[in-house]
Amino acid sequence: MEPQYDFGMVGIGVMGSNLLLNMADHGFGVIGYDTNPKKAKDLEEAAKPGTTVKGTVKLEEMMQGLKRPRKIMMLVPAGKPVDDVIENLLPYLEKDDIVIDGGNSYFKDTLRRVNYLQEKGFHFFGMGVSGGQMGARLGPSMMPGGDQGAYQYLKPILEAVAAKADGVPCVAYMGKGAAGHYVKMVHNGIEYAMLQIISEVYDLLRRGASFSNEELHTTFAGWNEGRLKSYLIEITAVVFKTLDSEDGGYLVDKILDQAGSKGTGKWTSQEAMELPVSIPTIDMAVAMRELSVYKELRVAASKLYQPTINKIKEGHQQLLSQLEGTLFFSFLIAYAQGLSMLAKASAELDMQIPLPDVVNVWKSGCIIRSTMLVNFSSVFKRNNHQPNILLDDEIATLIKPTYQSVKNVIALAMQAGIPVPSIMSALSYFEAFCTDRLPVNLIQAQRDYFGAHTYQRIDKPGVFHTEWHVNQ
Repeated sequence: MEPQYDFGMVGIGVMGSNLLLNMADHGFGVIGYDTNPKKAKDLEEAAKPGTTVKGTVKLEEMMQGLKRPRKIMMLVPAGKPVDDVIENLLPYLEKDDIVIDGGNSYFKDTLRRVNYLQEKGFHFFGMGVSGGQMGARLGPSMMPGGDQGAYQYLKPILEAVAAKADGVPCVAYMGKGAAGHYVKMVHNGIEYAMLQIISEVYDLLRRGASFSNEELHTTFAGWNEGRLKSYLIEITAVVFKTLDSEDGGYLVDKILDQAGSKGTGKWTSQEAMELPVSIPTIDMAVAMRELSVYKELRVAASKLYQPTINKIKEGHQQLLSQLEGTLFFSFLIAYAQGLSMLAKASAELDMQIPLPDVVNVWKSGCIIRSTMLVNFSSVFKRNNHQPNILLDDEIATLIKPTYQSVKNVIALAMQAGIPVPSIMSALSYFEAFCTDRLPVNLIQAQRDYFGAHTYQRIDKPGVFHTEWHVNQ
């Protein structure tokens, strides 16, 4: 077969086929491989007239039809399936071919694969893809990381199909090794936090202030017209007006309160502890998803303790104003924690992650896109190595006016008996971050007392140990 295809895909489910169709619409010849003949046929039938799209159930056919250096992307479940596909590809690969994993793989697995294929003369990219099925079709946010020299072959295709923010493609080289999947992992951690924060505000409005679904829809739709404008606020408004096709009631009220997860949030928390860097709002979001799974235990505890929800008496307009400020504050803190993790990981793991590009890639097409990212771009224009965006003067002017609202909302939540752990963690993180002297001097004294772990002093350099019991 004469090579005629610019890009190949292994795994042409909805995501894989949509991304290929997106590429074909932009003038690239694409071929997709899947063991399921129906998926291969569906891909071809979905192609627009005049585009070059091929579906096949023969891996050899795909590999023979690709132009050199060949660019092959996998969209298969993370873990062993990725390794299995790589092994299946190996007999067909030639020097300088590029293999891309577009799934949510653990970054340490990606780094292992980068090294494994590099030794054989091939390039491997771990690429985070955000935006879901429609994003893949109309323009996703993409975070590729790997060999920068090989990125030149991917760049024209990826920039053509990516979402655009002010005309700029939401894709960029994210750094060395497994940087692409690391950035996507942190992206997902921030997503966990934002979703949890929104759910806590929903709980306050629904159970605490007795808002109807119609009022909730109006509230979130209104917030999406202002500084909270974001994909997650937008879809939340849609959720509240969606009706159940079975009985005509509101669908959100019929959904079981057990949250699913694919592990990326947990990875973010685990890796933050390894660095170490503090991301308590993301950690709490992970913990609350885990707690939600124990539905039977929660029901039993509810019967045992019979908690009372005290209605919030705050005026609606004042309450909504304070909650809007709380969302803004808490979202910003979640972003700050995630970006600070990327800054630390970039240095500690030598990934050379370009934080200005990370922020730009997230501006459109991805799940955590929001107008806030424009402010973060300004931060990194002033200092592209800013370790924490909370240290920026402009960010300080944005966050200071919301501080009291967050404290008021937490007080209302405590009086109502409604848990808001992520919002509380965001406030505590902010207050601790702004404290020039934390009480951990006591912890150091205690550690030295029971374990001779030593301590440092504020009045002179050195490392010290005290025989504490002697001084009693």
